[in-house]
Order: sequence, then structure tokens, then C-alpha cells
Amino acid sequence: MTASATVSSNGLSLAYESFGDPADPTVLLVMGLATQMLAWEDGFCAELVARGHHVVRFDNRDVGLSTHLSDLPAGRPVSAFLGRQQPPYLTADMADDTAGLITGLGLGPVHVVGISMGGCIAQSLAIRHPDLVASLTSIASSTGSRRVGHPKLATAYRLLTRPTVTSREEAIALKLTVYRQQASPAYPLRLDAMREIAGASWDRAYDPDGSARQFAAILGSPDRTAELRRLDLPSLVVHGLSDPLINASGGRATAAAIPGAKLVTYAGMGHEIPQPLWEPIADGIAEVARAGQERRAEWPGGGA
Repeated sequence: MTASATVSSNGLSLAYESFGDPADPTVLLVMGLATQMLAWEDGFCAELVARGHHVVRFDNRDVGLSTHLSDLPAGRPVSAFLGRQQPPYLTADMADDTAGLITGLGLGPVHVVGISMGGCIAQSLAIRHPDLVASLTSIASSTGSRRVGHPKLATAYRLLTRPTVTSREEAIALKLTVYRQQASPAYPLRLDAMREIAGASWDRAYDPDGSARQFAAILGSPDRTAELRRLDLPSLVVHGLSDPLINASGGRATAAAIPGAKLVTYAGMGHEIPQPLWEPIADGIAEVARAGQERRAEWPGGGA
């Protein structure tokens, strides 16, 4: 793994890390709401490297070591959902950040993988910058349609009423509480790993205001279904059948919207990638990436 570095993108500074040989096809990992790139665990990244990929993970705007937009208005997720507030930014803006990272690092077309909010960003990236995306994998995400992907009411309430934390210990405790609520019931809880990620995330940066702006971006962004129907690239959609935050209808709708997309669901998987599924999910990403590489090689002049 490379040490954290930064790249200028869309007027911001984005922190990133990479794994593997830069000469190999790049898999770009896009993380979800209020979560730093550390949640793409080193072991999962290693699975992708073992399958012949260069892997890049990064902090989205307003989280981790990337630019925090503290000069923007506060994010008001409920008001954004109800149309009473124009969010400070949308997931499309975050997709443009991601495009700037790709070009800033000179990566060329990448195999983009997004989870949760990161799936929304990855979808928007493929829509807005198709020349930069060789394949798309959307995990535990949805189309932006309000008809699908609904959370359980208790999960939504907890997400909207998270307490403010003022210490490393409180941050770790909150992370473990959220993890228990969203974890996979069919797989073992990994409390030690989550505790380590939560502590490291606190040490890097803690910004609840940034998290609120990201949440408002999700809830205020438009439905992408019609645009997804115009995509033309190898795509994989992965979803857990026990996801309490974005139920499986969101994944099914995503796969139905993208022409030719492959849908893979896992019984007992929640709103995460449980460690026992790292290998099969990495296999799926590698498969769709190979299809993307082969397709680009057939284009006039070949492909990156």
C-alpha cells in the first residue's frame, strides 16, 4: 500500500491510497456516507490485487483527509428530502470529484466500485463521464428513486438521530452501535476490526457537519433510473437480502435499469461486505472488469 497522498480535483484536495501494480487495470473504490476510505479494508483490497488489479481508495469530500467544505451551508437531510432545501451539493458533484481524481492521477478508464452512497456516486460517474468508466459495480445502493430501497423505519430513525460525540471513545462506541444495526445477521460480527477503523477514523478527522452535507446530497439528488437505462458498459449489482438501510429493492431496481447488468444477492448480508464474502464479491468485480477490458480492446485503437 502507498502512503496517503492527495490530488487536486474539481477545486478540492482528495486524499487517496493505492495497492498493487499501477500497470494493472485500476479498480477505484468509492465509499459511502460519512465513512472514510479505511472502511475499504486492506484485506478486501488485497483480494482485488490478487486478481490482477491496481486498487485505489479515497476519501470523498467532507470526510477524512479530503477537503471539508465548512464554508458551505449546513446540510439538512430531511429538508433536502422534502424539497425544502437545495443541498449544498449533490452526489453528481461528488461524481465530478471522482472524475477529477481519475484524470488527476492519469488513470484512464477505471473499473469503478461503489458501496451505498458510493454506489450512487459510481452510477453518476458512469452517467456523466462514460469515457472514464470501463465497468461499474454498485453494492448496497439504489437508483435514487423514492419508490425503492427503503430503509427499515427504526434504522432510518437512528440514522437521523445519531448523538454528537466529543471523544475518541464515544466515536468508537457509536460506530459499534451503528455497525451492529447494519451488520449481516448470517455472518459473525467483527467488532475488533470495526473498533480499529473507528479509532483510526477519529484520529484522521471527525466532522459531523460534513456528514450532514453528504446525507443531504443523497436525499436531495434526483432519480437516476432514466439515465441508467442509457448506460452501455459491463455492470454488476450486489445486494444483501438482509440490508436494513437500503433494502434489496434498490439493488434490483438498479440492475433492472442498467442494460445487461448482472444482479447478485446474498441471503443474510446486511449493509456491508462481510469478510466471508470478500472472495466471491472480489471474483464478481474481477469478472465484470475483465468484460470491460475485453470490450475496450475491441474498440478502434484498443483500450486502456
